[in-house]
Formats: sequence, structure tokens, C-alpha cells
Amino acid sequence: MIRLAMLLVLLAAPAAAQSGDWTAEKCSRYSQVWPEALARFGRVGLSEEFLARHEAFLTSGCRTRDVCPRSPQEIALADVMTIAAMNAGTASSFVPFVCRD
Repeated sequence: MIRLAMLLVLLAAPAAAQSGDWTAEKCSRYSQVWPEALARFGRVGLSEEFLARHEAFLTSGCRTRDVCPRSPQEIALADVMTIAAMNAGTASSFVPFVCRD
């Protein structure tokens, strides 16, 4: 629980002026927290596919959304990142986590 609280604080942005491109601003905020989340939670239980698809999301400017969390660790990390993203002012639909099959 402390991990979650610390991660949420890290992503919550101060009331600074937003850039003209809100998607880029959201992506910037999200991208800053992702490495911290990986450091705190570790990579055990995260598949190469999950990590590669998430990297593709970041590389695309947070425009692709096809990261399917399957393992308990992937689901937990996706949940934390969804809450953190929402705390940063994004909608829950911003995050890349979706399973189509």
C-alpha cells in the first residue's frame, strides 16, 4: 500500500501550465512514473510481450493501446498505473491496458 501511495504522489503533477498538446503532457507524466513503478515492483512476473507492448505505447507518444496484462504481477502493475494516471488528471481510458482476446 505504501508503494501505491508513493507512486501516486510521484505522478500527481503540480498545478503547472499544461502544454498545448494534452496527449503529449499526459504521456510525459505517465512516462516519468513508469520507470519508478518498474523499480519498485520489479520485473518478476512481467512477460517480454507485456514489456515490449508497453514500450511501444510509450514510443508512440502514448497513442497505441494494446498492452494486455495477464499474470497477477502484470494486472497489479496495470492497476497501479491506471490509478496513478487518473491522479495525474488523465482518464482511465488513457492507459494502454486492454485485452482483445
